[in-house]
Amino acid sequence: MNLYVSLVRTGVPAAVGWGVAVALRHGLDLDATAVTGVLTPVASFAYYGLFRLAEEHLSPRFGWLLGYARPPKYVHA
Repeated sequence: MNLYVSLVRTGVPAAVGWGVAVALRHGLDLDATAVTGVLTPVASFAYYGLFRLAEEHLSPRFGWLLGYARPPKYVHA
């Protein structure tokens, strides 16, 4: 279950970052490679960071915006 949760919570911000980058490409005078290579990871990181902080400090319900309502729990060996 932890593997599934971690994959979903990585994939959702990546998809949102890609969508934001594609949307911004239409408003900026940049070539597609620059937009994809720079804005996608920046937008993904910002999206994940914003909602991870909101989940931690405001309400666990913000976790749904990362694709799953709770972060994965890892057992220390």
